[in-house]
Amino acid sequence: MPVDGLLALPWYGVLAITLLLTHITIVAVTIYLHRHQAHRALELRPVIAHFFRFWLWMTTGMVTRQWVAIHRKHHAFCETPDDPHSPQVLGLRKVLWQGAELYQRAARDQALLARYGQGTPDDWLERHVYSAHDRLGVSLMLIIDVALFGPLGLSVWAVQMLWVPFWAAGVINGIAHFWGYRNYECKDAATNIIPWGILIAGEELHNNHHTYAASAKLSSKWWEFDIGWMYIRMLTAVGLAQVKKVARRPKLGPEKGNIDMETLKSVIQNRFQVLALYSREVIARVNRIEKSRCDTAARALLHRARRLLVRETCLLDEHSKQRLAQILASNKHLQTVYEFKLRLQALWQERERAPSDHLLQRLQEWCKQAEATGIEALQEFARGLQRYRLAAQA
Repeated sequence: MPVDGLLALPWYGVLAITLLLTHITIVAVTIYLHRHQAHRALELRPVIAHFFRFWLWMTTGMVTRQWVAIHRKHHAFCETPDDPHSPQVLGLRKVLWQGAELYQRAARDQALLARYGQGTPDDWLERHVYSAHDRLGVSLMLIIDVALFGPLGLSVWAVQMLWVPFWAAGVINGIAHFWGYRNYECKDAATNIIPWGILIAGEELHNNHHTYAASAKLSSKWWEFDIGWMYIRMLTAVGLAQVKKVARRPKLGPEKGNIDMETLKSVIQNRFQVLALYSREVIARVNRIEKSRCDTAARALLHRARRLLVRETCLLDEHSKQRLAQILASNKHLQTVYEFKLRLQALWQERERAPSDHLLQRLQEWCKQAEATGIEALQEFARGLQRYRLAAQA
């Protein structure tokens, strides 16, 4: 039997439309608020930008300036006490279930909004409608939902109101900084929840985003899917969007027989991919070989060593640091490749304060000393660095 309302739809029709409406809302968050406004990864034509702004006013009541400022501060102080919503600091349960409250608390901080909310819309509509009457839109949405779907419209509206607070403020800000897999060892705890970003429009690929925050594309591996990027490409095809930046991909050529300035710049430019390759081709390989050579007791110690060896040092707790020290003390080859990893990271961490010729000399020395270790995986990696070339954006 159809339910009351102008559309007179059966319950499954109402459910389908509800999922469509909430999907549009999530798409508006990721494309307009996140990639366009907060990170300037793409430009949107005024007509589509205003549609997203109007839609979010109707379905969430969120103010662009507030959302952008809170997100920018999150990146600036990620996983510290100044982070507005870090589960590493506040606990997963609090962020997951009280993410909306944390957002509202931060939105009342005028100093935060003034510092991090610059460049967001400040036109007549923003000042006199969207910001001034942020509850009016959701009230109108309630009236529309009840008119279209009858009594079920109350449920439709409730789902719309809870969708972003749960999936974005709770799941992404909470679970995506607590559980999942990591393609890259960025300095915060961001993870990719699943490799297929559909339900939350690509935001599931959060580790990729925190590694390349200014990229309009959140997928990185060939087997990952970012539906938000698919929509951006569709908008670009019809002239409604223009991509400004995506994460670069390494350009590889034949070995040159030496490490030159182009190599240095390419290695630094692609440092996260280089480190991920080092973790996979050197650390994991050496760990696997060492496990095959040792006795049962030592093998048990090395069984989970790879996670500690590749993990960003600042993210290790005291227990993990102690266990890592035990592992390194028990195996000379693992200690060597781990020390070389730290030296490689130190090289690009100095890129903003050390002259290029000094960094080039250090990279050349790193490769020369890597060759002298006698560790085959490390030697092959050092020679492979000669293949790196500068490339334009992917």
